[in-house]
Amino acid sequence: MLKFIHGADFHLDAPFAALPPDLSRLRREEQRLLLNRLAETVQTERAELVLLSGDLLDSGETYQETVQALSRTLGGLGVPVFIAPGNHDFWAARSVYAGMEWPDNVHIFSTVAVEAVELPALNCVVHGAAFTTPRADRSPLLGFSVPRDGRLHLMVLHGEVDGRGRYGPISTQDIAGSGLDYLALGHVHTCSGLRRAGETYWAYPGCPEGRGFDELGEKGVLSVTLDGGEAEARLVPLAGRRYEVLNVDLTGADSPEGALLNALTPERERDCLRVNFTGAWPEPLDLPALERLAAPRCFTVSLRDRTRPRRDLWERSGEDNLTGLFLRELRRRMEGTQDPEVLEQLTLAAQFGLAALENGEECRP
Repeated sequence: MLKFIHGADFHLDAPFAALPPDLSRLRREEQRLLLNRLAETVQTERAELVLLSGDLLDSGETYQETVQALSRTLGGLGVPVFIAPGNHDFWAARSVYAGMEWPDNVHIFSTVAVEAVELPALNCVVHGAAFTTPRADRSPLLGFSVPRDGRLHLMVLHGEVDGRGRYGPISTQDIAGSGLDYLALGHVHTCSGLRRAGETYWAYPGCPEGRGFDELGEKGVLSVTLDGGEAEARLVPLAGRRYEVLNVDLTGADSPEGALLNALTPERERDCLRVNFTGAWPEPLDLPALERLAAPRCFTVSLRDRTRPRRDLWERSGEDNLTGLFLRELRRRMEGTQDPEVLEQLTLAAQFGLAALENGEECRP
């Protein structure tokens, strides 16, 4: 059995250009804390190996303190670490990967040709390759296969499965033909879960922390176990902050302020939020005032008015069509009862039925 951590796409020192300068600086500092949480995860999961599938750094413009923190953390993990540079942090003679001395337990792949490193103590071989320019239009798995020698064969790569672009396109046929036990991939920022092509398991862990509203929800690294030809993978959360989109329906609400405060529960305090107000409301929302109300209750917030004007539910009951006939029948039934539950049910029926009719084709009775 072999247990290891698979991570990718940390994008350390990302600019966070959409944030004010003070918050972007804070977010870069917080990104470095991901390294501490990675080290804690390796320890708590009792991992024997760490595979990092590229884009650990966002670009060549990296703060020296970030590179030092990365080197120090990886060197202190106490297990072998393998890095496959990606399109953002590609290996080059003047890159940080080539320009400094890394700890003995850290191996950085530096060629587009696949390289193999044997780990006899773990009865496994780790294969890998690197981006050496910002783009790569050929799959390193093309024509590649491992020997059937009783050892576990892993590979760490940055690339796109079934991609059509120039970021290391990898076909599922090449994955299946590789004979690998596990292919650790990076580049896609959403966790794929454990996949399989032929006898080869593969996965994207996604990025460990979101940087925008295209990277929503919980993020982290994968804890992977290989045992007897079977694999298990579990997402271990690392993110200190999450990006989330909340939809706040104002239909029937007493006030936008109350509905907003109900949505901003205490656990949202560290989140970066986008709030979409939806449903029916009689007038345009005062978004600046609502944003001032929300700001102390989360890290960042942006608000959008997606409401529609509220109107009289029964205003179309006089029309000579299916909608009018439907509403008149419901009003007749409401006039014949005093039961609050029945009245509520009939009102809901009118709301949902009206929405369905107005989104379809009406016909004359």
